Amino acid sequence: MNTEHIDIDLARYSDWAFTTSVVVLVGALLLLAVELAYSRGRKVESRELVGVGADSMTPGVVIDDPTRTADERIGRVGLALVYVGIAMLFACIVLRGLATTRVPWGNMYEFINLTSFCGLIAAAVVLRKPQFRALWVFVLVPELILLSVSGKWLYTNAAPVMPALQSYWLPIHVSVVSIGSGVFLVAGVASILFLLKMSPLAVQDNGFGRMIQRLPDAQTLDRIAYRTTIFAFPIFGFGVIFGAIWAEEAWGRYWGWDPKETVSFVAWVVYAAYLHARSTAGWRDKKAAWINVVGFVAMVFNLFFINLVTVGLHSYAGVG
Repeated sequence: MNTEHIDIDLARYSDWAFTTSVVVLVGALLLLAVELAYSRGRKVESRELVGVGADSMTPGVVIDDPTRTADERIGRVGLALVYVGIAMLFACIVLRGLATTRVPWGNMYEFINLTSFCGLIAAAVVLRKPQFRALWVFVLVPELILLSVSGKWLYTNAAPVMPALQSYWLPIHVSVVSIGSGVFLVAGVASILFLLKMSPLAVQDNGFGRMIQRLPDAQTLDRIAYRTTIFAFPIFGFGVIFGAIWAEEAWGRYWGWDPKETVSFVAWVVYAAYLHARSTAGWRDKKAAWINVVGFVAMVFNLFFINLVTVGLHSYAGVG
């Protein structure tokens, strides 16, 4: 592998920043989970849907104790660590780019890191209000799984970009797809939590039921899922289009039903179906949320299985 134009020191610092980011985010997850599991002084009033098959729900009312408790202080520290972890992941990406003097998303390791970063930034914007802090627990779990897979199985030493990727479309296509995928992650988590909030599990008098009760009301979760999907849908769609244009330049055809192309298109169609269902009477709420979860599963399948197992025209960007 040619490392003539690679700054080894900066590449090493990038690796350290990545490891630090993962460790810090794990610590943040543990602290936020403690707050969610042991929070006190909260009253949750659960109200059921009005009538069978109703299209709207009355949200639960969450009243916070004005006295700051120990678990809340722990949660605040956890949130601070989230921001530190995001900053370290950003440093990892920037240092990798400086070390290689190219855009730092030229292989699957770098792509997953960028996608994870975009998801964390999206969550930081959407969950900026204090009452949404508990949702970070459920966002960090898939984020850390992504980063763990990236560091364990997809890691690639800093190197010049592969010849097949030497195109001005690389920074455009990959960055746009990463933004869309990262925001879709937040939407998927919100829909899963919405379904849990609407399920019988949310009213059970046990540890899991009480944890679900401490989350924001179902209507808020549904709104988060819908708005983030609206934002990500056109972005991801443009990413697929840019990829098709690049494919025509590189391979002489716009579409070849490569595994990654196919699953990306299927995921985009599923999200289109979700947005349509979300605005259709009789399909909104639970049915629409399930469609969004299917889109989320397709996206995760595309990130993990397609990149790790299948062989296709995108394999040159795969495991180092």
